[in-house]
Amino acid sequence: MANFIDRRLNAKGKSTVNRQRFINRYKKQIKKAVSDAVTRRSVTDVDKGEQISIPTRDITEPMFHQGRGGFRERVHPGNDQFTRGDRIDRPPQGGGGQGSGQGDASDSGDGQDDFVFQISKDEYLELLFEDLELPNLQRNRLNKLVEYQVQRAGYTNDGVPANISIVRSLRSSLARRTAMTAAKKRHLKTLEAELEELENTPGANADRILALKTEIEALRKKIDAVPFIDTFDLRYNNFTKREVPSSQAVMFCLMDVSGSMDQATKDMAKRFYILLYLFLTRTYKNLEVVYIRHHTQAKEVDEHEFFYSQETGGTIVSSALKLMVEIQKERYPAEEWNIYAAQASDGDNWADDSPTCRQILEKQILPTVRYFSYIEITNRAHQTLWREYDSLRQVYDNMAVQHIRQAEDIYPVFRELFKKQAV
Repeated sequence: MANFIDRRLNAKGKSTVNRQRFINRYKKQIKKAVSDAVTRRSVTDVDKGEQISIPTRDITEPMFHQGRGGFRERVHPGNDQFTRGDRIDRPPQGGGGQGSGQGDASDSGDGQDDFVFQISKDEYLELLFEDLELPNLQRNRLNKLVEYQVQRAGYTNDGVPANISIVRSLRSSLARRTAMTAAKKRHLKTLEAELEELENTPGANADRILALKTEIEALRKKIDAVPFIDTFDLRYNNFTKREVPSSQAVMFCLMDVSGSMDQATKDMAKRFYILLYLFLTRTYKNLEVVYIRHHTQAKEVDEHEFFYSQETGGTIVSSALKLMVEIQKERYPAEEWNIYAAQASDGDNWADDSPTCRQILEKQILPTVRYFSYIEITNRAHQTLWREYDSLRQVYDNMAVQHIRQAEDIYPVFRELFKKQAV
């Protein structure tokens, strides 16, 4: 029986099958290292590959081998302390047998070297977002949101030289030459047979022989005059654009940039936004991001100004929500776009403004967005904004509210926001 091994997707010098088997077997250790890397990395390389260290004791396997039989005596050089029959004391705790200086320091007697395993960017993101999903996922108006994909569509008689189909052109040339010369070749064969018969017959008519030779020569010239290939024979590969249904999404990022939001808090918010962006790009090919910052007034800005600008003064969160509604209605109709929004804040807000935020969310934003997530980055007690948002969360299933105290909370909170819902 023949065995077929598909290596088309393998990288050079690697075995994809064995690699995936290894990742699946030690997924628990690898996923732990991946989750730790989210908080350890800088925001600029959060989507790169990762080096995974696995203790060698976790990857060792029992194996059978053929041992040496019989009794053997060995002489080890340098033994001037023991003789046959001496009892050797157990080494003190902490020795670990690492006499060569290799491996990690240990506080016990069983130190181990680690096996370092490099995973690619795609493998890293796959493990990072495993078991997560987008809630309320829909494809809006697929008949109007289309992309065009180029595909083969037969052959055409006109085109550019780069698209010439050599095989099809030669086939057409052969058909043309056969059609134009087949009858002449049959007639030529008949004349040649008659000429041969007359030449072998004594006393044959010399004039007839001369006429046959003249006619054969003229017929051969006509056959040779048929070109091997003509412009009429050329065939070109034809390509057409086919409509491919697609869906697109927009992600609104809202953040407080007032004086109470220090750079450390913004960095934690940026890590969350990057995770959300990477997660959404795995579902949507066309993803746009809108950055809105606010203090007492809201403004649409670019990414750098969004994360690194700092203002002074008070905080009015409703200004950002109002601007989001205006931009969404003007540029991103709800029937054509999947809309997601994420808001990061330290919880500070003008007390009289929090009820206004609730009204805008309840009447204008939540009915149109697929998911609205609010993260509060603070170590203080929750204030009015949290209480208003939390009350909405209990009513609407497309809204989530989470609390982040330190960088280590970002990835667990993210997984909690987008975990798969029980069916």
